[in-house]
Amino acid sequence: MHQHHEPHRHAAPAPVKKPAAGVFPGLAGKFLLALLLVGAGFALYYGGSWLRFAFAPPLEQRKIVESPIRDDEWADLTAGLEKTSGAYRGRVGIYLKDLHTGKVWEYNSDRLFPSASLIKVPIMASVFEKIKLGAITLDTQIRLTRRGRVGGSGSLKWVRDGTSLSVMEIIYKMITESDNTATKMLIDYVGMDYLDESFKKLGLTYTNITPEGMSLSSGRVKKENYTTAREMAGLMERIYAGELVNREASEFMLDVLKHTKSRSRLRRGLPLGWEIGHKTGLLRRSCHDVGIVFSPRGDFLLAVLTSEVPDYTSAKNFIARVAKLTYAYYKIDAGFAESPRAAGSGPKAP
Repeated sequence: MHQHHEPHRHAAPAPVKKPAAGVFPGLAGKFLLALLLVGAGFALYYGGSWLRFAFAPPLEQRKIVESPIRDDEWADLTAGLEKTSGAYRGRVGIYLKDLHTGKVWEYNSDRLFPSASLIKVPIMASVFEKIKLGAITLDTQIRLTRRGRVGGSGSLKWVRDGTSLSVMEIIYKMITESDNTATKMLIDYVGMDYLDESFKKLGLTYTNITPEGMSLSSGRVKKENYTTAREMAGLMERIYAGELVNREASEFMLDVLKHTKSRSRLRRGLPLGWEIGHKTGLLRRSCHDVGIVFSPRGDFLLAVLTSEVPDYTSAKNFIARVAKLTYAYYKIDAGFAESPRAAGSGPKAP
């Protein structure tokens, strides 16, 4: 494991104990029922994906990786990543972990960055904690009000006041479109105090949430939302392992992350047939992407966070360069990736 030198290191957040199986009894059935209750377009688009997941092999049935990345290749890859990261003019934090070999490379992985829309991943997990407690369900209806409407990314800002949407729909839009109105609807419904406490229970030491941090202001705010590359990658790893909230919730979250609509940053240049579940963030001169990549030589986590960037285009291009360099070492001669978790869904272009 390699760690880029930095002034101060923090201990990794304590692991979250895996919940007992069956905490979400009948979640798949409720999900499919909820699909019938919402708009047909959403059901047609998302239902097929869920059915594909429902009949996929269990998490434990990992496919053997025939050609994992070698030590010399890993050394070359990480040397290239360090050179590329050191040359960028903004602040950079990276966490890379090969989920097959366990190899880890870090670059300022504990440095604090404004979280921007990465905050929506722990918000999603916290909502599933509410579901686990029985306080709400996926088909709980939340009414959109004028007060709850927020600008920026997402399509819900154009929806008529008084429209009711299910928690499932709102989560989906919050992640796939990075919809700010969807995010505010969930925050208003579960409460900022609940989210603050839930983040701590999720084992997040440095990832926080404040009302000021949720502002879309382009300038500095008094109390910013912060996170680190390590903590965001840690959330993704627990989702991958089926251990964030519980197994069924993790599968749901992973499937939603695979439908993120962004085609830049980590998804840009993704080889044909590979899959990625990821979340982007962009706000106040910060630009991020954190994801789980399913490749033929082993699945891996890649979290790339930047701040104080010269401009958003350069930041997006930098993240894409980091991704491209990493992808090059995980390619094989096969025409399509055969990831343990992506297998069975068939090859598809990003």
